[in-house]
Parts: sequence; structure tokens; C-alpha cells
Amino acid sequence: MSAKDDLPRLYRDLADWWPLLSTPGHYAEEAEFYTRTLQASCASAPLTLLEMGSGGGNNASHMKAHFQLTLVDLSPAMLKVSRQLNPQCEHIEGDMRTVRLGRTFDAVFIHDAIMYMQTEADLRQTLETAYIHCRSGGAVLLAPDCTRETFKPSTAHGGHDGGGRSLRYLEWTWDPDPNDTTFISDMVYVLREGSGQVICIPERHVLGLFSQEAWMHLMTSVGFQAQCLPFVHSDIPSGLMHVFLGKKPG
Repeated sequence: MSAKDDLPRLYRDLADWWPLLSTPGHYAEEAEFYTRTLQASCASAPLTLLEMGSGGGNNASHMKAHFQLTLVDLSPAMLKVSRQLNPQCEHIEGDMRTVRLGRTFDAVFIHDAIMYMQTEADLRQTLETAYIHCRSGGAVLLAPDCTRETFKPSTAHGGHDGGGRSLRYLEWTWDPDPNDTTFISDMVYVLREGSGQVICIPERHVLGLFSQEAWMHLMTSVGFQAQCLPFVHSDIPSGLMHVFLGKKPG
């Protein structure tokens, strides 16, 4: 079975519901932060940007105003969603661990899709891919949801209406084994079309959890000059989240 066949349903047959789970407008402030950080970190003004694990293209919908974007994702269904939102961008199906495009970019960006790297070996492969595709003097920006130090069990809920359909979700995040490198995000999607029947679909996402030291070590080991920076957002308390910046020597 390929990695694509093992994707959660959210990225396969439920992908067209994605815009009702997570809307592009919600990403405006954080996309501005990512853009500023990359622009300030490259040796010269970055024009081309590779986003790996680009999903439904919500970050890209804002960042495309500043960069020529190439979007890579493992899910054909999510790429279809992104193409509808970002027809100006290049879309390529590929695994962030192994994809090879045969060219370099001024900068590389990986958002929360990097959370699906469950082992240090997977994470290192992804960082090697980022390094190979980053030009000398360029930068990579990684934005995981949490590290081992900042992880806390939590619950969340949300959802939206649109196009005659409605989605609501419940997310329960917990860690059954603090001694390994994964945690669990249990999701329930509640779907309704028009005034019809409501369908409830549970789904488990297994996500990677690594210490800040591990992130920094792995970035350095593939060749980046690594930094851990606070994530700045009006909705996030200071120090609660971090991003990792890697500069490729030029």
C-alpha cells in the first residue's frame, strides 16, 4: 500500500468538505507572519516559494500575492480543492519525504502537514527534501502545531456553512504514551447537506511529537543553520507556539 492510499479520509473522499472545516480567511494573519519571516531571512528578496504539504491551499491563498508558488501535496483530492482556490499556482502531487522536482526555490515552507511525520527518520527525510530544493542563501520555514515542550491535551470545535452544506467538528487531542514520538488527534466530523440527514464520521489522526532539541538537531544535521522562533499571532499567547527557521549557507 502506498502512503497516498493510507491517507485519512479528510484528505481522500471527504476532501471537498475541507473549505467548511478550515476557511482561507482564518489564515490571513499567520500567512502574513510566515511571509515576513521568510522575506527577512533570505540573503536576497525571495521570489519563488515551494510549499510542501500544501493541502487545500489556505496559506497559499494569501502568500501567492508575494511569491511565485509551487504547491506539493500527497493528496490528489486536496490538490483539486487548492486548484479551485489558487488557479494561478503550480500544483504537483508528491510526498514531502521523497519528492524531487529537479530545481531549487528561493524559500521552502511547510505548515502543519509536517505533523504527520511520526518518526525522526521521516522528519529527517522531509528536511533533506527541503534542503535539496532550497537555493543557497535561501531559507526554510517549518510551522508545527506543537513541540514536546508545548504540547497540552485539548479539545476544540468549529465548522462552517456554505454551498448548501454544513460541517461541524469536534477535536480531542491527547497523548497515550509520553515516551514515544506521536500523539493522537481524534476527530468527529458532523456533515449535513441542505436540510437532509446529518452524518457523523469519526477519524483518528496520528501525529508526530518531537522536542525542540530534536528539531534543531535534525535541521542542523541536513545542513541548515537553524533557529527556533516564537510564533507571533494575536490569538496565540506568547511562547505557546514556535516555528523553526533554517538558512541554507550561500
